[in-house]
Amino acid sequence: MRRRRCRLARVGVGAIALGMALVHDVRAQTGLAQEGALFLLLPVGARSVGLGQAVVADRGGSEAVWWNPAAIGAATKREAAIHHSQSVVGTGDAITIVVPSSLLGVLALSVNIFDYGEQQSNPDPTLPVEGGTIVPRSFVYAATYATSLGSYVTAGITYKLIQFRIDCTGPCPDIAFAATTSALDLGAQFLISKSVPLVIGVAARNLVGIKLQVNDSQQSDQLPKRLQVGVQYRVNVPASLAPETAIRLAVDVTDEVRVGDPAPRVGADIAFRDRFHFRAGYVFEASRSEAGGPAIGLGLTAGNLVFDVARVMSGLSADAGRAPTYLSLRYLF
Repeated sequence: MRRRRCRLARVGVGAIALGMALVHDVRAQTGLAQEGALFLLLPVGARSVGLGQAVVADRGGSEAVWWNPAAIGAATKREAAIHHSQSVVGTGDAITIVVPSSLLGVLALSVNIFDYGEQQSNPDPTLPVEGGTIVPRSFVYAATYATSLGSYVTAGITYKLIQFRIDCTGPCPDIAFAATTSALDLGAQFLISKSVPLVIGVAARNLVGIKLQVNDSQQSDQLPKRLQVGVQYRVNVPASLAPETAIRLAVDVTDEVRVGDPAPRVGADIAFRDRFHFRAGYVFEASRSEAGGPAIGLGLTAGNLVFDVARVMSGLSADAGRAPTYLSLRYLF
C-alpha cells in the first residue's frame, strides 16, 4: 500500500505540474498525450509573446535562443537578460548571456526555471502529523552557438539539458524525484537580399533527445518535437505619413515534426525611432495552449536597456482572472 501511495503521489503531482502547462489540448488523445516535458512548449520572452509567437524569422535578442538559435547569429553586442513570466500555471524565469565574436560567431548560455508553486503533503492522513512541502519545478540549461554563413544566411544550434524534478521539505517520503534528459534545437534564417527587407526562418526544436523517464521505462514519454517556419517583412512607412516609423509583419506556422496539423501565428510590431514599440499577435491554437489566442505588448529602449512587456488575453489564466504576463529586461553592452 505504501508503494502504491507513493506512486500515486508521484503521478498526481506530475500530472498537476505538467498537465497545467498546456491545457485544453484538442489533440490530447493522439498527440500531446504521448509527449512529456510539455513545459518546453511554454513561451519565453515578452517580445515574442507580444508578436503572437510568430518569431522564427525575428532577430529580437536573447529570447530568440528559445525559438530559433540562428536568430542571435547577427548579434554585434553582448547581452545579459532576464525573461519573466507569471500565470496560473506558475512562475518562469529565463536568464541568458550572449557573447558575440567577430571571428568565432555568437555564443549564448541560458537557464530557464519554471516553478509550479508549492503544495502541501500529508504522508498519512490517519496520523496527526503535519506534512511537508512539495516543490515541483522544471529546469532547462542551454548552450547556443550561431554564426553567419555569408551575407544572407545565419545558422544556429542549441544543446539543452532538461530536468523535471519534485523536491520536498519535511515529512513526505518517497515523493521527491528528478527526471532528466537532453535535446537539440536547430535553426536557420535567410535574408532574401539587402534591398528586400524579408527574412525567412526555420527552426526544429527538442530533437534527438531521449524520452523523459519519470519512474521507469514504461512511464517515459517522447519530448514535444516542433517544427516552425515563418517570414518577417519590414515596412518603412513614408515620412509624409509617419516619420521614423517602421512596421514589422510576421507569419509563422508550427506543427509536430511529422507535419499533419499546422497552426498559424501572426504578429505585427509598430516601431517609432526603433525605441518605442507596440505589438499585437494571434496564436491560432487557443484551445490547445495556455498561451494561445490574442496577445499585446509594448517595448521601450533607453540607452543600453531594453524593456518589454506582453500579456496573453485568453486561456486558462485569463479565464481565472489572471492573464499570463511576460516581462523582459535586456542590457546591451
